[in-house]
Amino acid sequence: MEETFKEKARQYKVIAESLVPQLNSLSLARLGVFLATGILILFFAANGWVIPVVGTAVAGAVLFMVILRRYDELSGAKRKAELLKQINEDEILRAQHQLASFPTGDAFLHRDQDYAADLDIFGHHSLFQLLNRTTTESAARMLAHWLTSPADRQTISERQAAVRELAPLADWRQAFQAAGMPFETTKSSYNLLLKWIEEPPQFLPARQRLKTTSIALAAAASLALLYFLFYFLFHLQELSFMHLLPLGISVAVNSVYLRKFRPVAEHIIQSTQANIGILGAYQSLIGVAWAESFTGKKLREIRAALFENGKSAASDIGALKKNLEIFQQKGTRNTIGKNAFYGMLNNLWLLDVHLILRTEGWKSRNSVRIRPWIAAISELEALASLAGFAHANPGYQYPEITTEPYLIDFRSVGHPLLNHYRRVTNDFTMSGRGATTMITGSNMAGKSTFLRTIGINLVLAFVGAPCCASHARVSLLRVFTSMRTQDNLEESVSSFYAELRRIERLLELVGQGEPIFFLLDEMFKGTNSQDRFRGGVSLIRQLSELDAFGIISTHDLDLARLATDIRNFSFNSTIEDGQISFNYRLTPGICTDFNASELMRRSGIRILPDVLPAS
Repeated sequence: MEETFKEKARQYKVIAESLVPQLNSLSLARLGVFLATGILILFFAANGWVIPVVGTAVAGAVLFMVILRRYDELSGAKRKAELLKQINEDEILRAQHQLASFPTGDAFLHRDQDYAADLDIFGHHSLFQLLNRTTTESAARMLAHWLTSPADRQTISERQAAVRELAPLADWRQAFQAAGMPFETTKSSYNLLLKWIEEPPQFLPARQRLKTTSIALAAAASLALLYFLFYFLFHLQELSFMHLLPLGISVAVNSVYLRKFRPVAEHIIQSTQANIGILGAYQSLIGVAWAESFTGKKLREIRAALFENGKSAASDIGALKKNLEIFQQKGTRNTIGKNAFYGMLNNLWLLDVHLILRTEGWKSRNSVRIRPWIAAISELEALASLAGFAHANPGYQYPEITTEPYLIDFRSVGHPLLNHYRRVTNDFTMSGRGATTMITGSNMAGKSTFLRTIGINLVLAFVGAPCCASHARVSLLRVFTSMRTQDNLEESVSSFYAELRRIERLLELVGQGEPIFFLLDEMFKGTNSQDRFRGGVSLIRQLSELDAFGIISTHDLDLARLATDIRNFSFNSTIEDGQISFNYRLTPGICTDFNASELMRRSGIRILPDVLPAS
């Protein structure tokens, strides 16, 4: 797949570069039209030729707008090609597992989550970075929620079907992703937008009266302006203050009338000035989504949610976006507007009133629809992310979510965050309520990585994505881990006490009757060997009697030998000619070789051969 992405990136680069000469030519043409029009107008005006002046101005304006429209079309095409090039370059980075440039999702990581911190779901070189191809904050949050909250069996099945349908639609998926990329969205602006949309309208009940009044006042101002312009253009010598007075009175009346609308107008500007991009993203994404005909139930439901009253939600969102873009031309008391002429036009034609009424009318029609629209397009973005992951890894297999309880069955399972040329796969099966698998092994042999391999593939299975395995069949389980317990100076919590908190949480969950699959790495490593052994044996026997099963890694061979009903596997290393080597293969039985002394010796510690622990 990497070569496919490289070829696509090259093609889009050629397209973007081919448009540059055309854009340069259009820029020169615009300048030429502007200069020629200005020169001709001055020439005709100097000779008193009114009709040629008007005709040249109109023709020049029309030609300028045609050229500008064509320039915008080609500029948009160039921008799209550049975005598609970037998307394929990003896919190349993911294929090479170079994830440093992608969002980490750290904002979605919480200390009390069941497994996110231990399994690298978020953070640097994380599963979120590998999966996430969303462009809006709402979609990224939905994907993060999926990764930390396993779905039910039906939802997983529906997502798998949707991902299978979307995975081969590479061009559509990339166009969909590119549609949302030009717009920056953040959680704060997203929440502010929804809060403003869901606020009750203030002037809508008096809409007809306000509209009638504003039209009348605007008409009066227009007549006063025409009266002034008539004398200014055709009877300049007769022009006096009296000809300007009606316009001045009309503007003054309008200015007073606008005062009661100013707080609402400024509130709209302040609440939405950071949200134009969000609306643009949703409008573009919905437009691309609506253009594709899906066949699967889930995708058709999403598409149907974006269509109401004979039109797509993109047109409604576009209407709001257009109103707000006009409003952004206006300044507030603390900001300068984008267009200095807005104030003059506002005092003539009461733009604030018309925009407020149109905006409040939009809110009254669509305030209850906006969240379902956002939820639908966010779900489609999240599914497209999973489909991009599936497309980039055609060898991965979709898991079967079986109704058989307490079952995990993987063939050739590997860690998806490891490069394929470094990845070592293993077969692993375990089943039965209360079953425990013990993993022993020498240092750096792969015990912790194997636990994370099983855990992260279960996360992929329960989110609806394919697993990094040639075969996967698993029960619906709740995964819980205790692997990276850390001290907390702020709360005066040691690493050992932090681990006890995790174990306490595990026992609480198991006691609730939900099937739990646990991954425990080096239990009670923060205490002495005697207490560690006693606590380990007690916890294993307690868990074996409850609705749970799982894997424990340990260096403690006595713990591994404690009972015949525990299945033992190991990872081993070999030392030849002073060189330590690992094969990272899961081997039945307890570990038989150790390398800690050799590793310490290499670190400069003089190992004493006759030192043994006290009996």
